[in-house]
Amino acid sequence: MSEDKDLCGCECGDDGCDCGHDHDGEEIITLTLEDGTDIECAVISVFQVEEKDYIALLPLDNIEEGEVFLYGFKEYDDGSIDLISIESDEEYDAVTKAFDVILDEAELDELFDEDEG
Repeated sequence: MSEDKDLCGCECGDDGCDCGHDHDGEEIITLTLEDGTDIECAVISVFQVEEKDYIALLPLDNIEEGEVFLYGFKEYDDGSIDLISIESDEEYDAVTKAFDVILDEAELDELFDEDEG
């Protein structure tokens, strides 16, 4: 389903930690679509909705401008991950609303950062 290249689930955020991940690098996942096509995607965010984890992925190959993939997300103790398709319209609506809030907050943070500089 996907290949984990650089996704770090630790919360240390420090290059000196023992997690073995590159905290300065962009987090990239290779996503395999239903037709067998592999797409490299940047991890935009991992977030929770109603106590379930979700992930937002931005295709790096620009399949369609502005396209973002949203999946359920499960990370295991060994560092492997599963991406879980969102099946119901209700769940998808809740996840997209939560992701929209994340985008709005990121834009607001960028605006404040520009004012400070």
